[in-house]
Amino acid sequence: MTTTPSPPADEPDPTLQAAGDLLRALASPVRLGIVRELSGGGKYVHELVAALGVSQPLVSQHLRVLRTSRIVTARRQARETRYTLTDDHVAHIVLDAIRHVQE
Repeated sequence: MTTTPSPPADEPDPTLQAAGDLLRALASPVRLGIVRELSGGGKYVHELVAALGVSQPLVSQHLRVLRTSRIVTARRQARETRYTLTDDHVAHIVLDAIRHVQE
């Protein structure tokens, strides 16, 4: 009896892969809070710390993840760095998710 080899696993759709990467980058309450805060405009780290009630090192760690994922951008202004959302699409996803769980 001969067996037919299994076909190789298909590669995931690149668009779905990218969407999954985006959602993984957002999969933290602190990162969701950062995006929510930045949806109102750019902020400095100390403003995010005050708004979220978490430590500065924790905010910086999560900002690094969001920057790597190109969800936020950073611009140095004098001695501080101002963070903004790369675009508003991610803010809509996060704000819709927050509204959904509040219903």
